[in-house]
Amino acid sequence: MADLFEGSTAPDVKDYSANSIEVLEGLEPVRHRPGMYIGGTDETALHHLVAEILDNSMDEAVAGYANKIDIQVNADYSVTIIDNGRGIPVDPHPKYPDKSALEVILTMLHSGGKFGGGAYKVSGGLHGVGLSVVNALSEKLIVEIARDRKLYRQEYSKGYPQGPLELIGNAPNRRGTSITFKPDPEIFGATANLQPNRVFRMARSKAFLFKGIHINWKCAPEVIGEGEATPTEAELCFPNGLLDFLNYQVGARATINRRPFAGDADLANDEGKVEWAITWPEDENGFCNSYCNTVVTPQGGTHEIGFKTALIRGLKEYGDMANIKKVSAITAEDFLSDACIMLSVFIRDPQFQGQTKDKLTSTKAIRLVESAVKDSFDHWLSSDPENASALIEYVIERAEFRKKKKEEKVQNRKSPTKRLRLPGKLADCSHTSTKDTEIFIVEGDSAGGSAKQGRDRMTQAILPLRGKILNVASASLDKIMQNQEIKDMCEALGCGVKEHYNEDNLRYEKIIIMTDADVDGAHIASLLMTFFYQQMPKLIENGHLFIATPPLYKIAVGGNNYYALDDEDKDRILAKVVKGNQKPDISRFKGLGEMSAQQLKETTMDKKKRMLLRVMIPSTNTEEGKEEAFETRRQVERLMGKNPELRFKFIIERAKFVDDLDI
Repeated sequence: MADLFEGSTAPDVKDYSANSIEVLEGLEPVRHRPGMYIGGTDETALHHLVAEILDNSMDEAVAGYANKIDIQVNADYSVTIIDNGRGIPVDPHPKYPDKSALEVILTMLHSGGKFGGGAYKVSGGLHGVGLSVVNALSEKLIVEIARDRKLYRQEYSKGYPQGPLELIGNAPNRRGTSITFKPDPEIFGATANLQPNRVFRMARSKAFLFKGIHINWKCAPEVIGEGEATPTEAELCFPNGLLDFLNYQVGARATINRRPFAGDADLANDEGKVEWAITWPEDENGFCNSYCNTVVTPQGGTHEIGFKTALIRGLKEYGDMANIKKVSAITAEDFLSDACIMLSVFIRDPQFQGQTKDKLTSTKAIRLVESAVKDSFDHWLSSDPENASALIEYVIERAEFRKKKKEEKVQNRKSPTKRLRLPGKLADCSHTSTKDTEIFIVEGDSAGGSAKQGRDRMTQAILPLRGKILNVASASLDKIMQNQEIKDMCEALGCGVKEHYNEDNLRYEKIIIMTDADVDGAHIASLLMTFFYQQMPKLIENGHLFIATPPLYKIAVGGNNYYALDDEDKDRILAKVVKGNQKPDISRFKGLGEMSAQQLKETTMDKKKRMLLRVMIPSTNTEEGKEEAFETRRQVERLMGKNPELRFKFIIERAKFVDDLDI
């Protein structure tokens, strides 16, 4: 300890002074650390900018001040969003008299009309950072305000005004706010562009969520990719709200119940409103899409808890009144895990998890939603006893299967006479025999959704996993058997593990690992290969395990699209297809979830076009093979096992082979 303070090599404390403390002012923190405000700089974050502006216009509509929104993706990939609401105030701000209220909102974090004062009863923007963050992260932003029969305009770049607010003329027949912005390539990368189809789907979902809104969509034809099903113009208006949304999502699929349970209700104490639509598909390929104040909540939250609690309570009470004893054994998983659910709430002062608002955490939402939905569900059940009986019979059957599965721990292939219950979020194929069937083990629910839409339903099954699975090489047997993702895989495959492995019970001919074409995806693929190597080695030996090869890049040139697996493949394609002064448009896929179903099918899943890598392990039929098998086991233990020193040694030994290590 004395050496630390007295030794001659200790740093000079004079080097650390008040001059070392940096203060970021205005919008500098946003450009310095964009991930704190929009979750990163990937394509999801890029599209979050559109959501922030669109949410502001939707707040005007929900508050009753707007009924029309125009959204347009322009030829330079900028976006214009116009509403006919009140228009952002342009008069001098009382606290900053040398600035307009508009400039305060655009240049200062935590400023806006949603903190109090009655400007908005409910809203999606709560932190006062949305518009200012978009401004900070935009190469250019142009705002026009129509108020009091006059039109005002101001331009910004990277968060800074490029001139004063200008009165540019009279606007007797116009009111509201118009914002055009282009994301800054310095933040998001020179090749990162907004995807028209993704923006269109965002706009369409907003129209579904609020019955009174008309959203006019336009898109420059030149930014729509080849084969992309994005309209250049569309009017989005859905008078039945979430019921229209549910019918659109479910399509012609058969359902257990004859009609969806759909409706809306006011929340107690004038706290807001809830709207819902739910049905139970026979193929048990369900989903749960929830929203709060028109903001999507992909991780659910307290509104989902309240909704599901109301339904399970209502079903059990109805079963008790009908003297159906078995109904007491059902769980929420039996009843709702494979239902198709649309849920939207509008509440005062909601609390979200983070600025990206992925999850609603307001505890009051549980009680409010449960209370509002429960009576409607009771009436829905009692008004159609035949429909209620079919639903209860279905749920009891699921509960009994779950109990039997728990007791027997055995999984058999679906037969024509008995429908097999499938684990987790598995979307099974229709083929009744193993021949030509394959299951894709996919990274994440988002990619799983695209894969389900792009698959051949007859022969291809999809099992989405949540992130990185357990590393079985460094886990105890108890921990392995308790892991839900591993249990889902084992149940889906049906062949057992280790000494209980039975090839005859394997439910698919090919098991295909499909992960993102990046480092994280490779890590997940490594964990999955380790699992199969240690728990089902015969599956690999018999040629059933494969790795999908999704592209990393999309290259658009000369009206054609090309896909590249990696940088080397990209350079090869560019050298081959770029002619003369052609300028290729190169976009990098951030993950499988960023690919449309058509792109995923065309590049990775179509049996006629795709490329698969077969996973192999050395045969032990020869002495040379036995030596290779021993070395394989040794490498797996070194890289994936419990001893971190072996991994460290492996890295040190190979560090000399790395030419460019970015730390």
